Amino acid sequence: MRIRCLALILAPLLSGPAGAQVHSVEVRTPRPFGYFLGDLVRAEVDLVVEPGFRLQAASLPKPGALTYWLDLRDLDATASVYGDAQRVRLGLTYQTFYAALDARALEIPGFTVTFVSESDHGATTVKAAVPAWSFNVSPLREIQPPARDDPRDYMRPDGKVGPGNPRPLLLGAAGSATLALLALAGLARDRTWWPFRTRRGRPFALAARRIRSLARRPDPTPHYRDALLALHVGLDTAAGRRLLADDLDDFLKTHPAYALEGPDLARFFAASRRTFFGPGPEPELGAFALADLAALARRLAHAERTA
Repeated sequence: MRIRCLALILAPLLSGPAGAQVHSVEVRTPRPFGYFLGDLVRAEVDLVVEPGFRLQAASLPKPGALTYWLDLRDLDATASVYGDAQRVRLGLTYQTFYAALDARALEIPGFTVTFVSESDHGATTVKAAVPAWSFNVSPLREIQPPARDDPRDYMRPDGKVGPGNPRPLLLGAAGSATLALLALAGLARDRTWWPFRTRRGRPFALAARRIRSLARRPDPTPHYRDALLALHVGLDTAAGRRLLADDLDDFLKTHPAYALEGPDLARFFAASRRTFFGPGPEPELGAFALADLAALARRLAHAERTA
């Protein structure tokens, strides 16, 4: 149902230029009845004015409490072309807090909005009055319900809910678990976790894991040679042949993914030469310690994984 207040009703209120500049004011609501305590009451107000007039936002009602039983929850305004005029539509959302004891009509207060038109000769303002309109509220309960011996009889019984079917939830959980396991397997393969530790094509990952294990020993010095050998095995496997220090430049050219590690690989070969063919690992630990070797192997494994 619509509540319409057209320009013919407002004509006595608009005098002179205002009557010509404001063509019509129309209030529309979904229904004027069937509201209860706490319900939202919505309305649309169409204001048709002459082209060139702009709505002053400051003249609109502010959201908040209007009366002790009525709040303005929300307001929005949109402008559009309406024939040879301009239409401004206001969307209003009220909320009623009136605890009715019987069915009765309540009135939402009207308000006035201002339009302004600016030109070289100055600004012209015109006011449009939105009239009050009413709606009917109904009580939530009877004023005097029938007497009952047990006060609990005044309350409605709990609704009965049928047994739920857990099958869709179980199927969804099983599907999610399967996808999670597949994702975990893919991650384990990418990171060469168990059971993919011996995966072919990841020699530096195996070397990094071996060196990391040796570096965790209480005294890593006796295991320095084993750590060097582990990285040697990774380099030989990656190159497909025995890789010596003189072959490093050719290896980096054919494997550009490891080019950034060239200086540290050269240090590694120098440390290996001094360890196996020189005075031993003890003097070398200060120049290229086991921690440096583990870091180099870890970077090579990362480059191997992203190559």
